[in-house]
Amino acid sequence: MITRMSQLFLRTLREDPADAEVASHRLLVRAGYIRRIAPGVYSWLPLGLRVLKNIEAIVREEMDGIGAQEIELPALLPREPYEQSNRWYEYGDNLFRLKDRKEADYLLGPTHEEIFALTVKDLYSSYKDFPVILYQVQTKYRDEERPRAGILRGREFVMKDSYSFNMDDAGLEQAYQAHRGAYQRIFDRLGVEYVICSAMSGAMGGSASEEFLAVAEAGEDTFVRSTGSDYAANVEAVTTPAAPEQPIEGQPAAEKRHTPGATTINALVDWANSADGIDEEVTGADTLKIVMMARTKPGKDEELLAVGVPGDREIDFKRVEAALEPSAVRLLDDADFRKHDFLTKGYIGPKSLADNEVDLLVDPRVVTGTRWITGADEHDHHMVNMVVGRDFTPTGTVEAAEIREGDPAPDGKGTLTLDRGIEIGHIFQLGRKYTEAFDVDILDENGKRVKPTMGSYGVGVSRLIGVLAEQLHDDKGLRWPASVAPFQAHVVIANKDAAAAEAAEKLAADLDAAGVSVLLDDRPKVSPGVKFKDSELLGMPVVVVVGRDFKDGNVELRDRFHGQTHKLPIGEAVAAVQEAAQK
Repeated sequence: MITRMSQLFLRTLREDPADAEVASHRLLVRAGYIRRIAPGVYSWLPLGLRVLKNIEAIVREEMDGIGAQEIELPALLPREPYEQSNRWYEYGDNLFRLKDRKEADYLLGPTHEEIFALTVKDLYSSYKDFPVILYQVQTKYRDEERPRAGILRGREFVMKDSYSFNMDDAGLEQAYQAHRGAYQRIFDRLGVEYVICSAMSGAMGGSASEEFLAVAEAGEDTFVRSTGSDYAANVEAVTTPAAPEQPIEGQPAAEKRHTPGATTINALVDWANSADGIDEEVTGADTLKIVMMARTKPGKDEELLAVGVPGDREIDFKRVEAALEPSAVRLLDDADFRKHDFLTKGYIGPKSLADNEVDLLVDPRVVTGTRWITGADEHDHHMVNMVVGRDFTPTGTVEAAEIREGDPAPDGKGTLTLDRGIEIGHIFQLGRKYTEAFDVDILDENGKRVKPTMGSYGVGVSRLIGVLAEQLHDDKGLRWPASVAPFQAHVVIANKDAAAAEAAEKLAADLDAAGVSVLLDDRPKVSPGVKFKDSELLGMPVVVVVGRDFKDGNVELRDRFHGQTHKLPIGEAVAAVQEAAQK
């Protein structure tokens, strides 16, 4: 069936939308693929919906290929299962919560581990029923604090989520690897440039976790790669090699010093390198920066928390959040400091924290025997020669410091490089967190009741459209790969001659008969220049122009995806389009 632009529900825009921050958002709106309804909420227009369905089809093929079975669960869910798993609290403000007319609590599903576990519990009871993989392609909801970048970070989005159930951990590992391979095939078929990174499990729980990140400057995730191995990880999952412990004996005594004007790390270092009694050169890495936060554990009251990192490093708050999840954390404000008058802002030291039973979590470099300059809990004063294990003892460690280009790789091979990415897939080995929470008891081969182990696996289906637009565009517009393009060929009538129009119609019909999906620009009162600009903006893989060269029996074939253009006889166009669409 030929789709005609004269009848297509489409309006392209010449100006960028005012709220567009990234290329994919700008181009998808301008090209008429999506339309904003509310912050983080978009309508799928005909062209955008075709791309979405094409991606869904690839995802389904690869999921079916590993033996997964598709079901569909409701998006409107009762509170009780999520309260039982504690995620009603752990998700915090990210949940869309609502009440029905009887004041019962509901949520709009962000993910469905609980409901899948309950579904299996209801229907399966014997080891003979396992293993099983179930999946759905469904709209999810998360109340993003700041939805941005169009469909890359929305409040409503389409996700493929699947769940494996196995009787033992060996089976879980097999299901995990099957999904890992399926995801690689999905992203390879789509033509996405991506990396597989070690990741944090977060509120999902479980042990092993990997993220698939599409490499993109507009990405919100920072990831690292090693120069000496295939190590890659989301920056939140990078572990800092612990420093070697040092002997405490023989270390100089701790001493409080007057440090007027040393309100920054740089000023403190300058003071130390000119002060009497400090013979060694001091750098920012010799100072301990203590940052005050408030931590709220699920179901608990808020409490103070101190985080200490070497002074030459900034706090990476996303790393703190990931390390302390499911607790919520925030930085203290001026009102908090006034409330807790034992905290001397800018001069906080370990002593006042210990005296007031405030936990101090430190960077892994802060180990027994290492010596630091810290705050002295008094304005314009610092402590020098503060030795860990002698003068103060941290409560524990935390990955809170920023990761830098050139840091040693955790595997000991090479150094780290930093890049930006967009999360397009995430796979988890959940273990028995949810089957234990919901008492999913299965009879094993010996007639004993055991709990199966779970895996959870997500693909951001709608987000992939934004990712492809982000990675595969140029200064003229979108450039879709044939695997997901709304149409494989875009035939443009750029000649007012009736014979040319008739030839274009026939060419479109021949392409359609050959199994090539066709968009025909047959708009009678639109200039060739506007048609050309629209064809570039819309981004079909192949554009065939029936224009001025038709008088010589030729058409122009523009390989939009690969950026190549050449003329050929109209009789060869069908074969040429078929070949180009398969590249």
